[in-house]
Amino acid sequence: MSEATAPRSPRDTRASVAVDLGAESCRVSLLRWREGEPEIQLVHRFTNGPVQREDGLHWPLDRIVDGVEEGLRMCADLASEGVRSVAVDGWAVDYVRLDETGTPVAEPFCYRDERNVRAETELHKHISAERMREITGIQQLSINTLYQLYADRLAGYAPSRWLNLPEYILSRLGAEPVAEFTNATHTQLIDLHSRTWSEEIFREAGLEMALAPRIVSPGIRLGKLRGPLQQLTAFNDTELIAPACHDTASAIAGIPALGDDWAYISSGTWSLVGTLTPRPVDSPDVRADNFTNLGAVGGANCFHKNVNGMWLLKQCESAWAEQGFAPGVAELIRACEELSHRPATLLDVDDPDLLRMGEMPKRINRQLVAKGAKPLEESPASAPALVSLILHSLASRYAEVLARVKQHTGKDLRRIFIVGGGSQNKLLNRLTAESTGMEVLCGSTESSTLGNFAVQLAALETSSSPTSSEFAAEAYYWANKLS
Repeated sequence: MSEATAPRSPRDTRASVAVDLGAESCRVSLLRWREGEPEIQLVHRFTNGPVQREDGLHWPLDRIVDGVEEGLRMCADLASEGVRSVAVDGWAVDYVRLDETGTPVAEPFCYRDERNVRAETELHKHISAERMREITGIQQLSINTLYQLYADRLAGYAPSRWLNLPEYILSRLGAEPVAEFTNATHTQLIDLHSRTWSEEIFREAGLEMALAPRIVSPGIRLGKLRGPLQQLTAFNDTELIAPACHDTASAIAGIPALGDDWAYISSGTWSLVGTLTPRPVDSPDVRADNFTNLGAVGGANCFHKNVNGMWLLKQCESAWAEQGFAPGVAELIRACEELSHRPATLLDVDDPDLLRMGEMPKRINRQLVAKGAKPLEESPASAPALVSLILHSLASRYAEVLARVKQHTGKDLRRIFIVGGGSQNKLLNRLTAESTGMEVLCGSTESSTLGNFAVQLAALETSSSPTSSEFAAEAYYWANKLS
């Protein structure tokens, strides 16, 4: 048994804290050691969601910050042994604009704001989508940071420094302002080959590269926690670490799987469907299929595609709740299982209209009618049929995407690890196994938190470069021990 795999405990058994920012809820979790064994406790969870302001859809930044700080204070009260490290991951693409003192100048926009659609169209008058794809190797999505920054420019906002949300929270705690690589790759501003900011894209978009933060790898230490929280005894010698700040990369780092025969579905608001590769996969066929190459822990590559996910179900629930119907996901799924027939016509779940907020049953029916199918009732009475349609459509789409993943990577994929909140959806998991013909294995619903902790421990317990395979192996060890 190698030193990397031999059972062991961390050299320093103080606690660690993982902050996971979600688009629907944010979580602050505490990792403690009991006689050499890990114990993870969800200490604080608070709701999150975009709010409509006069100028568009925003994230409630003050509420997020207050919730994180409250969670950290709760962790300090529990961890009498002290807190060794804190790290933050979260959803990608959204950012905070800052003044010269590092103070936010406004609430961050939400990636679902309609302004991005116009920004995408306008930017492509200066640099084509095909050229940007050649440079970045990532999926063309109007939600990407690039289009949001360009929307700021179209709106006449003064150029300013900016940080993606997880890195902003870290900087607020005292860390150097940086762009962690897994998160930076989702901006559509990174050159696929040089792994640095693309001068051509910044130039064509009229953006100032000097205002972009320094890029660092997941696992980099960013200094000590400072500010008011440092006055708490537990935080008087606490390291701040950049994990895989992109929550999908953290979720994948939390999968305790070896070998080359497995794929992943990170299932939440979005479904990220793909596999890990040692390096980016880029070809004309890959570009035509609009797959993405995003950073992963240890210098690896997340090769996947964004597929619409539980967003569809959540938006239907919201529409029904307005009519006084709120049965909960579990009850809806049980009702679906009692239906005797499979939907005759499936949805294109990635239709841009289904990515937008509000009136989801109406949006779904618009698509059905356009396909020549009979629309479903939009009342709560038809909820089981509508949910069944969504789940069958998602499973079918997963199968399509994974078939293309196999073709593009040459991998003989046999297993799918499903992580995130969607891993609890037993019906969708069964439909996915049937559609793909692959074994479905359910990972943790909090895989992003596990991966966050795994990277923290790897950073603290090894001297290997964060971009090395040795670092990836160390992170795998801790993910396996924490699972």
